[in-house]
Amino acid sequence: MTLYFLLCKGDVLLTQEGRIPLSIPPVGLQPWNRVTAFKVGERRCEVYRLDAPPTGLEGYRMLPLRQTHALLPPDEYQLAGKCQELVYWDGNSRFCGCCGAPMQWSSPISKHCTGCGKELWPQLAVAIIVRVTRGEEILLVHAKSFRTDFYGLVAGFVETGETLEQCVEREVWEETRLRVRGIRYFGSQPWPFPCGLMVGFTAEYAEGEVHLQRSELSSGGWFKRGSLPRVPDEASIARWLIDDYLKG
Repeated sequence: MTLYFLLCKGDVLLTQEGRIPLSIPPVGLQPWNRVTAFKVGERRCEVYRLDAPPTGLEGYRMLPLRQTHALLPPDEYQLAGKCQELVYWDGNSRFCGCCGAPMQWSSPISKHCTGCGKELWPQLAVAIIVRVTRGEEILLVHAKSFRTDFYGLVAGFVETGETLEQCVEREVWEETRLRVRGIRYFGSQPWPFPCGLMVGFTAEYAEGEVHLQRSELSSGGWFKRGSLPRVPDEASIARWLIDDYLKG
């Protein structure tokens, strides 16, 4: 079975029923629209970048990748994210960073330079996200970058030369001036917006008073189970961590 992933500016083409097409949709694809293809188990995935969103295409619709989480099976949603990351990477790796020559696909997920032969693979931006609890309370924050009024968890990118655990400690301290202890791994999630890997942790409050980093956070504090503000949707690991807290 082949799944056809057609993407345009962060949107993915689905059938009207909300599934990934199993045949090439009639959108007038050109050779340059094809990005790559790969296999996962018995399924082949063909990846295409559309020059513009199709209009008047009966039986299909374009949706933002994030919204497809509610429609696609979890494995297909993750595959759609991988395809989006490959499309993004392809567009940002046209030429070699060493000699400037064109890059050429050499495998489903890698390229080589046609000039100096340098090999290149997609690079991930690794970030941590941490659920901090104090007894029955959970620390929630609202970042200035959030587009709506939901509250999430402390998160941030891993810096060169630090461990994931050191990143947890640093991000909590920088954003809230709190110290934590008992850091434990929770899980991870590919985050194709545009090319991330979110690594989730839990931690316990150790000491300090909340003083928010106002350059990044607009509000935040301690909340109890019965009085939580609006939280992220089920598509994100932030929600998985919060739901795990709610279960006690």
